[in-house]
Amino acid sequence: MHQTRWKRYVALGLTGFCSISLSILFFFFIFRIKGLGDWLHSLLSILQPFIYGGVIAYLLTPICGWLEGKLAPFFSKLFHGSLAQRLTKSLAIVLSLLFGITIVGGLIYVALPQVWESILSIAAEAPSNWKRFITWLQAFLEDNPELSSYVMDSFNHLSSSFGQWFRTSFLVTAQQVLTQVYSQMFNILSVTKNLLIGLVAAVYMLSSRKKFAAQAKKLIFGIFPIKAANIIIHEVLFVNQTFGGFIRGKLLDSLIIGIICFVVCNIMKMPYVTLISLIIGVTNIIPFFGPFIGAIPATILVLTVSPIKSIYFVIFVFILQQFDGNILGPKILGQTTGISGFWVLFSILVFGGLMGFVGMIIGVPAFAVIYSVTSRLINLLLEKKHLSTVTDDYETIRQIEK
Repeated sequence: MHQTRWKRYVALGLTGFCSISLSILFFFFIFRIKGLGDWLHSLLSILQPFIYGGVIAYLLTPICGWLEGKLAPFFSKLFHGSLAQRLTKSLAIVLSLLFGITIVGGLIYVALPQVWESILSIAAEAPSNWKRFITWLQAFLEDNPELSSYVMDSFNHLSSSFGQWFRTSFLVTAQQVLTQVYSQMFNILSVTKNLLIGLVAAVYMLSSRKKFAAQAKKLIFGIFPIKAANIIIHEVLFVNQTFGGFIRGKLLDSLIIGIICFVVCNIMKMPYVTLISLIIGVTNIIPFFGPFIGAIPATILVLTVSPIKSIYFVIFVFILQQFDGNILGPKILGQTTGISGFWVLFSILVFGGLMGFVGMIIGVPAFAVIYSVTSRLINLLLEKKHLSTVTDDYETIRQIEK
């Protein structure tokens, strides 16, 4: 009897201690959240090379695995045992890294000089293109004098305001931007250094990816019960399939769209072909909003040179996006993310607001994972209560009798 009472007191004491400790931690978290944020920012800055390396290794893992599968039979015929495995792994890692560097370096080598030339051409030809556009607009509106007068007055007012803004605010802002660019040079060097270290880290991660996976499974099975561990591993595999498949597929899809845009725009003799193709390809990575975000600035660039060609360009972009959304995208990405258009819009806005451009890219697959895990959890709880897991069954239900 005395021992039972003593155990109860110990349990109450431990409960009280845990409650007080959690309250102190919560108080510390609330009132020291800024310091915690600064600490996390410093930690992320230190870990940046490994973050870059992890992203690189994650994107190249399918290529590396495919190369290992192709090279393994060849080396197994020439060598035996662990030597064949080491040679297969090493050559697969080297080739996959060379593939990634070639793709990125090739795009930079081809696109960057032409983009720079396009920017210089835009700056040099802007006054003449503007006059040409106004002349075209006057000729277009000459049949309607009242509308023409209104539009030209608006353009003259806009030109005057632009000139005043350029002479006052723009020059001051340009000086501030140049100062910021100069101060950011060290940050650029830091990013370059982190990328180089990240490449080295990516080599180690690609080499040890199977061992890391085995260690993670060992840890999970050691900490959690067998049933819970199986569920955790199943969910991690689902996250990898949904998230990784979407990101890699979207990158490949956007690359193809950019190349198609480059080829067709060259055939149509559009101005600033490389620049507008780069804009269309990069913004296409963003789901839902990407086509609109890229089409607007690209159309404006074409409009400054030829208003008629801008109309042709809009028609072409519309056809291109229909091809991407209905044929190319589903073919590359395979199954959809499993969420409706509303949740796609919701995820892009929320993650974009929290993480910027990166959030707009990863928002859809990340929310798809959250949505799927939550849905399965709700279904599991409903099954324990012996209730239906079919959503349509709840449309007309007002209450459930116990």
